[in-house]
Amino acid sequence: MAKKQEEKKTVRKKSNGYSRIEQWDEENIRELSQIYYKVLKLIGEDPEREGLIKTPERVAKAIHFLTMGYSLNPCEIINSAKFKEEYRQMVLVKDIDIYSMCEHHMLPFFGKAHVAYIPDGYITGLSKIARVVEAFSRRLQVQERLTTQIRNCIQDCLNPMGVAVVIEAQHMCMQIRGVQKQNSVTTTSAFTGIFLSNLNTREEFIHLIGSKLH
Repeated sequence: MAKKQEEKKTVRKKSNGYSRIEQWDEENIRELSQIYYKVLKLIGEDPEREGLIKTPERVAKAIHFLTMGYSLNPCEIINSAKFKEEYRQMVLVKDIDIYSMCEHHMLPFFGKAHVAYIPDGYITGLSKIARVVEAFSRRLQVQERLTTQIRNCIQDCLNPMGVAVVIEAQHMCMQIRGVQKQNSVTTTSAFTGIFLSNLNTREEFIHLIGSKLH
């Protein structure tokens, strides 16, 4: 039997000459909406009241957006803008906003990622570093794994002399439930190559991500 063709809906939003396209699987959205409809009932709400009529569908589309990283290939992102270049000094993209979902409670965690590498014959477009961070963070995650996934992807796909990644994030699962410590910040780091073997290089990276040069 031939596989049922996915039914997709596309919405184009235009503003000042710029078009943004949103696309989703209609059957998937219907099934998720039914689940969230039931969730509303189970917590004691009336999903038929005016303010909640469209909520199940909105939440279904929101969860697709928040987990869109599953449909992205981070290495393809890097290879789409990979260039030969003899530059062999540190390339640092810092203060990259991250928004992710804790896989234990499906609550958000958010913060900043700082990513550096030292090229060894190839560089990639600066925006691709941020897109790699986005591709991994828009999934159900733990911060520790997110940090190493970003590091490994850049190392494997670009093969630089070394990679350094530091993430600082606040976790809603610690702030609004459980221990409820609103001011806690979690920091994780991961290094390869010269960032591991050369203390001066690693210290330069740490100094740069803590400096306000702009």
